[in-house]
Amino acid sequence: MPTWRARVRTWLVLAAVVLILGVLLPPVGRYARQYAFVESLQFVVFAVAAPALLVLGAPRGLDRLSRRGRGASRSPGLGGRRPSRRPGVFRAAAVLAVFIALVIAWRLPVTVNALARDPDLTVAELVTLLAGGSGVWLELAGSPPPLLPRLSRPQRAAMAALVMWTIWVLAYIMGMSRVAWFAAYAHPAGHGLSTAADQQLAVGILWAVPALCFPPVIYAMIATWLRDSDDPDQELRKISDRGSAPAGLSSWPRPPRGWR
Repeated sequence: MPTWRARVRTWLVLAAVVLILGVLLPPVGRYARQYAFVESLQFVVFAVAAPALLVLGAPRGLDRLSRRGRGASRSPGLGGRRPSRRPGVFRAAAVLAVFIALVIAWRLPVTVNALARDPDLTVAELVTLLAGGSGVWLELAGSPPPLLPRLSRPQRAAMAALVMWTIWVLAYIMGMSRVAWFAAYAHPAGHGLSTAADQQLAVGILWAVPALCFPPVIYAMIATWLRDSDDPDQELRKISDRGSAPAGLSSWPRPPRGWR
């Protein structure tokens, strides 16, 4: 009998597939070429919601997030020694930089206007954002070896906040614009939905979806980090600093000088 975690994983992956197909295929896919708010919904599904559901639905993803970061970042490596965080930090920084670059590239007016005119570009948007977003969520929630997260809980919280703020800043810039931010989505008078209203709806979607996905992760990481009085990472560092001496022997009294 599958456990409840296995059943939840299955539903999460299924939800991700349904979301992707729902915003990619008609009628939503067609409306994404006519309304900026539908295109923005498509964007956040590709970049944030679907990657989160896929990673959390993968084996160990949900388990590690439910333990709120108590997974592999604390576990010692071979020989009882904890692996260095430095390669993991470099990898996470590269994943974060690539994802932010992808987000900015796909939200530029020239790119969004091209998406409205050429629906085939949506496939490239889906593939790149889904890959980049999955990389981010693998760092946040965890994954099977060898992609286990090596960031501390505060570092993972900061990573989630940076991704969220990047999307929010882009939404803020679009919302403060007094003209049509995307020329391809400028609606003529009497169209029904005005250009300004369409643009403001798009801003709301770009704010709402990241606000639903990232703050729970940030809260879980920070709350657990603050609640834990004894950090196992610090204890492991103390043990490694003692050298190769077995645990407990370093506190024994030394024999008198000259005694054998």
